[in-house]
Amino acid sequence: MARRLAALITVLLVVVTAGCQSDAGDRPGTSESAAASISTKFGAVTPPKNPQRVVALGWGDAETALALGVQPVGAADWLAFGGEGVGPWAEGRYEKSPKILGTLELSYEDVAALKPDLILDTKASGDQKRYQQLSKIAPTVGVPKGGDNYATTMDIQVEMIGKALGRVDRATRLLADVHDQFAATTAKYPQLKGKTVTVAANSSNGWGAYIKTTDRVRFMTDLGLRNSPAVDAAEPDGFSVEVSEENLDLLDADLLVVMPIGTSAQEIEKSKLFRQVPAVEQGHYVILDNPTISRAYAVDSLLSVRYALDKVPPLLAAALKS
Repeated sequence: MARRLAALITVLLVVVTAGCQSDAGDRPGTSESAAASISTKFGAVTPPKNPQRVVALGWGDAETALALGVQPVGAADWLAFGGEGVGPWAEGRYEKSPKILGTLELSYEDVAALKPDLILDTKASGDQKRYQQLSKIAPTVGVPKGGDNYATTMDIQVEMIGKALGRVDRATRLLADVHDQFAATTAKYPQLKGKTVTVAANSSNGWGAYIKTTDRVRFMTDLGLRNSPAVDAAEPDGFSVEVSEENLDLLDADLLVVMPIGTSAQEIEKSKLFRQVPAVEQGHYVILDNPTISRAYAVDSLLSVRYALDKVPPLLAAALKS
């Protein structure tokens, strides 16, 4: 899948921390620490102390802010959830619905009209022109160095936003909770450890396999799986490796995970070439065609990843048993 398909995936793809008690970090108008300078691709940014009107534009930025107890006044709905622009794992966290803003095609006038005192764009394209336009409106926390093309990891995203909102302690606690859940899930499914996995996507543009630095593969490796050596050895284009119909064996691994984009499991399984992939012949594959599960897995936010950790590993383990 070429970079153009990767961009399409970014647009089309997209529980809650249980038992978190309300504290100072949950209430609007409070902060755990004074604002501090944040390093980004475009230099250091000093956010205002205790920002009141936050606009969250990056992939997963709004859900991260919500997890930290801050309700953005404007947000981008990358996965076209509608409503408040978040998945069911984040429902009920807004007291007032945000203004839903654009994603790749963003109206800077709409952003400015919200009169933000802080803009979050930590998981985005890393386009300098976009950053410059946003920074004219309000202090903007853009992508970190190396975070271009939506490559900002969840940990770094949470750390940056936690710092920007003055909620570092809460960010640290929530990250520790997620890491603990990964550890517990890995222990629950020891059969995943050491197995190779290919995470692929299928759309009207064809097939592609995600490279090991992407969130979708990192989720798998955090569960003890290993990315396919064949995919690692292939030449990527953006964050994926293009795979032709005639070369679908490149997708083979101990476990194959497929994300349909504008297609369906039924359409994918009709393909004779797909059925001939060894992992498919053995039944060692999962097609994530449940939209809620696939979106939770794709968003990879503090909130969605906990939902995905409940839903995805059982599917993987069942496929390996077949």
